Amino acid sequence: MTTTAADRTSPVRDLLATAVAALGGQQRDGQVAMAEAVADAFADKEHLLVQAGTGTGKSLGYLVPALLHDQRVVIATATLALQHQLVERDLPRLVKAVGTVPGVDASYAVLKGRSNYACLHRVREGAPDDQGQLIQAEDAMGAMGRKVLELRAWAEKAAEDRATGERDDAPRHTDKEWRQVSVTARECVGASKCPFGEECFAERAKEKAQKSHLIVTNHSLLAIDAVEGIPMIPEYDAVVIDEAHELAARVTQAATDELWAAEVERAARRSIRHVEGEEAEDLADAADALRAAITDAPAGRFEHVPEALADALVLVRDAARACVGAFPKAESGSDPDAAMTQAKGMVQEVLTTAERMAANSEADVLWRTEGTDRIPPMLCIAPLQVWAQMRDKLLSDNTVVLTSATLMLGGDFATVAGSVGLKPSERVAPGAPAADWPDDAQPWRGLDVGSPFDYAKQGILYVARHLPPPGRDGLGPAQLDEITELVDQADGRTLGLFSSRRAAEAAAEHVRKKLPHLTTLAQGEAQLPELARQFVEDPHTCLFGTLGLWQGLDVPGDTCQLVIIDRIPFPRPDDPLMSARQKAADQAGGNGFMQVAATHAALLLAQGAGRLIRTTSDRGVVAVLDPRLATARYGSFLKASLPPMWPTNDPKVVRQALGRLSGRA
Repeated sequence: MTTTAADRTSPVRDLLATAVAALGGQQRDGQVAMAEAVADAFADKEHLLVQAGTGTGKSLGYLVPALLHDQRVVIATATLALQHQLVERDLPRLVKAVGTVPGVDASYAVLKGRSNYACLHRVREGAPDDQGQLIQAEDAMGAMGRKVLELRAWAEKAAEDRATGERDDAPRHTDKEWRQVSVTARECVGASKCPFGEECFAERAKEKAQKSHLIVTNHSLLAIDAVEGIPMIPEYDAVVIDEAHELAARVTQAATDELWAAEVERAARRSIRHVEGEEAEDLADAADALRAAITDAPAGRFEHVPEALADALVLVRDAARACVGAFPKAESGSDPDAAMTQAKGMVQEVLTTAERMAANSEADVLWRTEGTDRIPPMLCIAPLQVWAQMRDKLLSDNTVVLTSATLMLGGDFATVAGSVGLKPSERVAPGAPAADWPDDAQPWRGLDVGSPFDYAKQGILYVARHLPPPGRDGLGPAQLDEITELVDQADGRTLGLFSSRRAAEAAAEHVRKKLPHLTTLAQGEAQLPELARQFVEDPHTCLFGTLGLWQGLDVPGDTCQLVIIDRIPFPRPDDPLMSARQKAADQAGGNGFMQVAATHAALLLAQGAGRLIRTTSDRGVVAVLDPRLATARYGSFLKASLPPMWPTNDPKVVRQALGRLSGRA
């Protein structure tokens, strides 16, 4: 008997209805369409891109079919905030609602990188100092020592209670303090050798994942597992990538390495007491050569690596290789030497990075940072592109569902699909049945399930066409006056998204001076959660900031009725990776500006504009102070990437609308 599409999706519809009813929600057409499409993708082994606007309920739209899938599914998020929402809110509520339904395996686990868990070996034995000697927190008393003692006590309690030992659950701390109670994968002595292996938080998390139907992780760990080929996640059949608009950037970030002279020197110092020959001293000498070469090299991307720098990288590579080989082999049955394991891990890391940089591959981009008074310049290397790796290693082995509120740039899926390795020629037409494809093909479908919001009635897109184009010197008097007038009409209630910290601070200073009766906050004046709390609590408040506010800030209601964007967020012309990608696209016969710079800007614009309408009752204005959105040829591409708000260039119309919303008109 033939199974029809309706037969296949009926269980998904039924379970989704049960879940929504149990959770006291309201079923949405877009959510149902998404759940059915995800189930079809799993069954037909076709990749799926599904754009689900804010308010669709996309978490349930993929979690329900994932629970019904007959094999393990991985859920990967970009941000800790969404991962926390899934694990602390969505999944527990869903499991409570449908966990007893026959045929539903509601087991799930969270999996993070090893450094996200406390290490009991380090907690109990101490962390090595710069000379490789193990030190206890008591030996470093003071503020940091007291905090490390607090973290150790927390970790011991977590071990006793069989808790997760995750960093997110730990007492408040800094990165430096956390490093005293955690290890990286290379520093780990290994579960089989560690005297505390049976209690290990990271190993327990892996064991739980092995027994679970759903695994919640992040883009970076998924990239390490699938793209770099380092096994981190138990075998799975399908993966759902939420916040998928960030995937290519996160994979790039995971594949980016850094090298600076001080780190090479530190690895050499750690190795001296473990290596009997002169290999550690040779590595220290190589660090000196690298420092001199980096100092003499120009900042920015290297199209041709300076000879002195190329020689220094080879010197570091060869010295690190010799040093790794000089570490003594651990004796069978002996306790692991944590200090030696960490020292060897540090040298191995130096070797891997120096080897990659010395190879001078056309597939990588190498550059030198500017450096600051506190941070010396260093070398960075990143892949020129990541779509081929994702196609060969992630897409070829698993069914992949990519979802986000922002997947259609310029009104089409092609840009995001191409960034992860999907070809336009492999797109399956809407409604077309599954078909036979060549073995190397990766068929995919695109689906926009819309949004429950009526953007044309809820929001206005105002482009200040009368303003002069933005200059290199930041905000001019015309832009500052425009910001002040808009904020005044909105009576606060403003989120300002700026291209630089300097612009955000200048705008904040100007608004404070002109509108002292309002509260104006600027990013950097306090931690972001504290600023967001103040912004939400008092509607007569403005919050101005940069990239950290463009994505992830969720402030529904009267708090935010005006979003100001000072300029189109193109990448900086001197951005090493973006400029290299743009040049490569031009050389391949494409349009580098549109494929790289305009795409980057479209994504950020869509995310920034998306801060305005968060519920069906929200109303407001997105004001873009860059006239190029209305006058430049690429403006139509950028506007097609935004929510379909009512457009205007008339400042009087916008001021009147804001006045009505704030009760001033």
